[in-house]
Formats: sequence, C-alpha cells, structure tokens
Amino acid sequence: MAEEKVESSGFKVVDRRPFTSEGQRVPGQPEKEESSREPESSAATQPSTPPSLEPESEAGIPEESERFAMLVSYLSTTAMFQLGLLPGPGGEYIPSDLANGRRTIDLLEVLQEKTRGNLTRQEAKLLDEVLYELRMTFVEVQKRASKQK
Repeated sequence: MAEEKVESSGFKVVDRRPFTSEGQRVPGQPEKEESSREPESSAATQPSTPPSLEPESEAGIPEESERFAMLVSYLSTTAMFQLGLLPGPGGEYIPSDLANGRRTIDLLEVLQEKTRGNLTRQEAKLLDEVLYELRMTFVEVQKRASKQK
C-alpha cells in the first residue's frame, strides 16, 4: 500500500515505509529491502566509535599513543596560554590567568594519577616532563605577578 501524493508544487511523494502507523506490515512490500541498501559491514554490529578516533595509522589517523600525546599537548598549550606565555591568534598579548592555568595543570595531574600503570614509558615520561615544566613555569609567572603588584 504505497501511497502516492501529488502536491501542487510538482513534487511526487511516495511512502515506501514497510510498516503502517499501526505497526502492521504494508501488503506488497518485500520482507527485506537489501537491494536498495548498501551492505552492512561488521563495524555496524560493534559499538560505534567516531572514525577520527579509530587507531589506523595507515589512514593518516593517529594511533592511541599519538592521541594521548595530542591530549597532553593540547592541555599543556592551553595552560601556557592561560599563564600568558603564548601570544593570541593575532599575535596580541594575552594577560596571565593564574587560577585557570593552575586548573589546567591540575587536570594534567589528574590524568597522570588516573592513568598511572597504564601508560607506556614514553607516555609516562612525556606527562612527567610536561608537568614538571608547567609547574616550574607557573611558579615563575606567579613570582613575576606578585612582584608587579
């Protein structure tokens, strides 16, 4: 029972749903419409992960360890912006925001604590070094800010 409706605009609407609004199968509809659909891959049965997060280095997508390094880099760069160490997008000076800089450093510390024992040596070393540098920088910026006041 494919209903056809012709509207005055010249468009023709064909209802191809296999079930009625009551949930009954429409007579004359094939059991499955496999021919009009693309075949489903085995990925459809697995939990969906955005393609950008799949660890496939051949496709130009970073692997898991590279994604971890990107996360650490993102958070450390954010902290450096907040500490006033990096210029803004237009090269303008960004004043330091010590409270938010400290929060971002704290986030990295939480990441370090929650991933302890689950990181490769390289990942753990990267996180240790980034945290050390950010902590030392935070102390320097804090000293500078207290001298200016």
